[in-house]
Amino acid sequence: MTIQQTIPAARPQSRSGNRAWKKLKANKSALAGLVIISIFLILAVAAPFLPIADPVATSWSAIRKAPSAAHWLGTDDIGRDILSRMIWGARASLMAGVFSVGIAVAIGVPLGLISGYFGGWIDVIISRITEAFLAMPFLITAIALAAFLGPSLGNAMIAIGFSAMPLFVRLTRGQVLTVKTEDYVEGARSVGLGHYRIITRYILPNVFSPLLVQASLTIATAIIAEASLSFLGLGQQPPAPSWGSMLNVAKNFLSQAPWMAMWPGAAIFLVVIGFNLLGDGLRDALDPREA
Repeated sequence: MTIQQTIPAARPQSRSGNRAWKKLKANKSALAGLVIISIFLILAVAAPFLPIADPVATSWSAIRKAPSAAHWLGTDDIGRDILSRMIWGARASLMAGVFSVGIAVAIGVPLGLISGYFGGWIDVIISRITEAFLAMPFLITAIALAAFLGPSLGNAMIAIGFSAMPLFVRLTRGQVLTVKTEDYVEGARSVGLGHYRIITRYILPNVFSPLLVQASLTIATAIIAEASLSFLGLGQQPPAPSWGSMLNVAKNFLSQAPWMAMWPGAAIFLVVIGFNLLGDGLRDALDPREA
């Protein structure tokens, strides 16, 4: 018998994964969220290949035209096609949501693992810094960081990612504090496995589920934050399309051309609802207490 065979096994991931997938498929609201996200994702990826107008091309003969056969969603204040700008704007919003959360996860999860696993003075330092960040409102922190870094989509993603990072530090730390007392972790430690192997093989896989749920919900928050930063001129810069910057322009023409604000506002609403529905479905599907 090898040393590895003497260590109690961690919770079986493949079996719980199959059960979670069955529960997710049975959740109609989660599937609706997945469909909404998939539609916007397909449009965003396929934007360069779709037969749509140039999103930055202006036409002084088509200023603030209502939706028609020529322009399905109408045009904006300088004659740009809103449909094409909506589709290209989806690329900026989804990219900002995914990459921002990726930054938050890449920084927050390792810090949470270290804090929860080792404890002691390391835990005290990381926890106090995390609490200081959490004491500041998320959007205010993102605006301050974006203003410091300079207006651009890349800097906005960095600002949103750092602002969301404390959420993942706190969540990961709490999960690790629970998991590290399990029998299979104690067994791995008793046979002399190193800290790195215990964390990566026995702890991280068993804290993955709540992190996945938090990530899906945080993407929705990041999309709203990106739209807010673009609305304030700190995100995607003109003439590149962004739903937030489209709303910034549209606010000046609400009575003359309400469609300019209606479509980007509806897109933000639908994408955020989609990620929230999917996140709630994942939370129910991955909860081991649910039958």
